[in-house]
Amino acid sequence: MATKSTGTKKNSLLIVESPTKVKAIKKFLGSGYEVAASNGHVRDLPKSQMGIDVEHDYEPRYITIRGKGDVLAELRKQVKKADKVYLATDPDREGEAISWHLMSALKLDEADAKVQRVTFNEITKNAVKEAMKHPRDIDMNLVDAQQARRVLDRMVGYSISPLLWSKIKRGLSAGRVQSVALRIIADREEEIDSFIPSEYWTLDVNLKADGEKKPLVAHYYGKGNEKKEIKSKKELDEICSSLKNAKYVVSDVKKGERSKKAPLPFTTSTLQQEASKTLNFSTQKTMRVAQQLYEGIELGKQGTVGLITYLRTDSTRISDEAIASAAEYIKSNFGDKYLAEGSNVKKSDVKIQDAHEAIRPTYIENTPVVVKDYLSRDQFRLYQLIWRRFMASRMAPAKYETTSVKIDAGEHRFTVAASKTVFDGFLNVYTDEDDQIEKNVLMKNLDVTTKLKFDSFDENQHFTQPAPHYTEASLVHDLEALGIGRPSTYAPTISTILARHYITKENKAIFITELGQAVNKMMVEAFPQIVDVNFTSNMEALLDGIAVGDVKWKTVIENFYPDLEVAVEAAEKELEKVQVQDEVTDEICDVCGRNMVIKYGPHGKFLACPGFPDCKNTKPYFEKIGVSCPQCGKDLVLKRTKKGRIYYGCIGNPECDFMSWQKPVAEKCPKCGSLMYAKSSKLACSNQECGFVCSKDEIEKYK
Repeated sequence: MATKSTGTKKNSLLIVESPTKVKAIKKFLGSGYEVAASNGHVRDLPKSQMGIDVEHDYEPRYITIRGKGDVLAELRKQVKKADKVYLATDPDREGEAISWHLMSALKLDEADAKVQRVTFNEITKNAVKEAMKHPRDIDMNLVDAQQARRVLDRMVGYSISPLLWSKIKRGLSAGRVQSVALRIIADREEEIDSFIPSEYWTLDVNLKADGEKKPLVAHYYGKGNEKKEIKSKKELDEICSSLKNAKYVVSDVKKGERSKKAPLPFTTSTLQQEASKTLNFSTQKTMRVAQQLYEGIELGKQGTVGLITYLRTDSTRISDEAIASAAEYIKSNFGDKYLAEGSNVKKSDVKIQDAHEAIRPTYIENTPVVVKDYLSRDQFRLYQLIWRRFMASRMAPAKYETTSVKIDAGEHRFTVAASKTVFDGFLNVYTDEDDQIEKNVLMKNLDVTTKLKFDSFDENQHFTQPAPHYTEASLVHDLEALGIGRPSTYAPTISTILARHYITKENKAIFITELGQAVNKMMVEAFPQIVDVNFTSNMEALLDGIAVGDVKWKTVIENFYPDLEVAVEAAEKELEKVQVQDEVTDEICDVCGRNMVIKYGPHGKFLACPGFPDCKNTKPYFEKIGVSCPQCGKDLVLKRTKKGRIYYGCIGNPECDFMSWQKPVAEKCPKCGSLMYAKSSKLACSNQECGFVCSKDEIEKYK
């Protein structure tokens, strides 16, 4: 393909991915252009086989996607009529690959000057017109990076999934990124399950100051400059006893100023995280709504306008035009002092996805209020979040006046910290739950001369908490931090493991299901490299290397596949030793009298009649754990919530309502007689006040 533009011809054809863009782009370009849509990918690997010729240089065997024949036939007709063809699919690796596949499917010649590639980061008149001035060749480095990802994912999925079918149940899948994501979730669940809480106490003192109605609340710090953690009630009582007749004196008051920097504009992952946190959107919903905002909304007299820039990006870069536009808006609407000095971009912007900008509004003047009537509720809420975040990123930091107070009582020290806003800066347009405008506002004239009088103590017992369960937001954060996946993969990865019932969501929290545990266990044992975080992260770095032309994509494939093949063969041999037939139980089918067998369903194990399909009888499977219910003495069994989260309950339910998220054991606490929980290699008393812990081996000593 030629890189030099030959000027506008009367009948030029521009091909985009989505039909929703067609109307707006045609209006921008005028009568000399026809605009058509490919409706996404037109060619892919076949579903019926791996589709990669491992004997002949790992060449992919692409076929036309079923149902795309009519689309391609129509496009071929339009291509024949056109003097010039512009491939304007999305501006990323996936879009580059779609353009390349279109070349082949439409029988276009790469050397033909009539065919060129154009990209635009936003669906606006200026962006589209400017893009048309700079057509180029298809970037084969980007195409090869996408091909490598597709081939690697296909190799993993088609090699490992059949093993999951034979060992666990049909219809399961393994994936290069999804299996690592599942492992990360499983490891967090194991960390939570094995966590043993530790007791600690906090001590506050309420003090009266002369002339003040409200008490001054100070927090116990320690002895002098040495910070002390109060670990027991005994320690607390000793401190309180030694403070009985103490005199409370303000020993130091320090005032200072701190500033809070404006947040960076959104990338794909930070948008997904913030939309999850503040709007309760799933990652999939965020991407779907953002796609609508990007592709274009009908805005009355303005016509169809793309409201935001491209939604798949790692970059926090902003164009000079957008910076100038934001600066003008801030000065006009807030004043010069609200304008940020210099740039606000990530200093080490590594792994940039094809040098895009951050996600921002295309026109600052299209404020949320201006466009609200044209948007659905979800569109409005997400657009408002993007608009405010971008504006905030161009604004000055917020400034706080801080006050730090030390109060001495004998050898003990208490402290008070307070802050108040002296300049709101970016907080004028954008706040999150971490931005507290006022914190613990102090009395005005507090200094070392202030007389203090003891009023009362507030004593509070606490227990350390385990790491929180993952949410979609925190999982995306960790996947990005670990270098696993890219902007386009976060949402589909989470959607896949949810759809496979490997994980479940309750409120925002993610939990692994029994099925997910079984799949993860097999993957960790049989394919440790595939679920290794560092291996997957290094593979992503290689894909980035392909995208910039530093690495040949076939080299990555030929280094990866032989090891995968060896691992699959080894796993198959191990499986031959394992009986994979259904486990027969003593439970009799009350329809046909056969002994029922244990099978895996979407949420875990259940009982099914082996006479299927003649007999379709099924029952819940209650797996006894060998422990008696502490309330009624009946058997405790493993159960699942409606969404598949595992817990332990009484088989006598609903008469007995005992339940526990943690696994009980048969041994009782030797210290207080309460129920004990299994915590990895340890046993811990269910009564936090007792706090007894021992290893599983040591419990015999107490019997």
